[in-house]
Amino acid sequence: MLRVRLFEERVRVLFAGGRIPGFLHTSVGQEAIAVGVASALRSDDYVLSTHRGHGHLVAKGGSLRGLMAELYGKANGICHGKGGTMHIADVSVGYLGANGVLAAGCVLAPGVALSIKHRKSGQVALTFFGDGAANRGPFHEGVNMAALWRLPVIFLCENNRWASTTAHAESAAGGSIAGRAAGYGIPGESVDGNDVLAVHGAVGRAAERARRGEGPSLIEAHTIRWVGHFEGDGQAYRGRDEVADGRARDPIARLGDTLRTRGLLDAGHAERIRAGVTAEIDDAVVHAEASPLPEPADALTDLFAHYPWRD
Repeated sequence: MLRVRLFEERVRVLFAGGRIPGFLHTSVGQEAIAVGVASALRSDDYVLSTHRGHGHLVAKGGSLRGLMAELYGKANGICHGKGGTMHIADVSVGYLGANGVLAAGCVLAPGVALSIKHRKSGQVALTFFGDGAANRGPFHEGVNMAALWRLPVIFLCENNRWASTTAHAESAAGGSIAGRAAGYGIPGESVDGNDVLAVHGAVGRAAERARRGEGPSLIEAHTIRWVGHFEGDGQAYRGRDEVADGRARDPIARLGDTLRTRGLLDAGHAERIRAGVTAEIDDAVVHAEASPLPEPADALTDLFAHYPWRD
């Protein structure tokens, strides 16, 4: 969680300083969900992400060097500088990609899971989506198909209370996203998304069920993002007390307290962890700064087209 937090905090500074181009969405405050998920999955399981996906990739084991270079738009980024922040992907660690289209993962994940089922590989596909995406058609289509075909999918909603600038309380009928699972005859579970152990447990149970061939599950993880919907968002739509509430339930501090209570962490160990992560991020920045930009001709590589009239 500290690796995700410090990486994104550094990226925010770099973006504000004009070092990183384009647009940026970060997940500061939501780290327990990404890490709880990744730690409960197998290394060969698949994850499909959202436009707010840096933390998901880092938690799944993605390279900080490759990710940082990608955000810089450099040629040796994980997508050769073509994916940027909202379309990063790293198949080598089972991260099948971020996506700028809300709820897109909800219909992509069943396709991935159908492949898993045919190959009998025992893997699981998990797709992240937000509370706003849960109100779009692809969410319902994807859950319906996965439930109908009993596919090994975990649908995980990161409910941070806001669909861009629209409040969840004013846009979601019935209130609970997890409660919608009953309509599809699958389990639905609501968890504290700022408790990494709670997220780990819920995802672990859903993954075991999927591997047994019992089909999909829906998990709603409640959290609070500490920053705006995007970098530069003035956040006039919400009160300051909400961010203060999120900081008071800091997932990293909460886990630290738990570990110290159990005698598994002391001040020296905590400082060594932070220093090690900071060194990793420093190295990633140096690597990205020194990396080359793509050549103009590279814009025409890695392209695929289908011409049905030639079949």
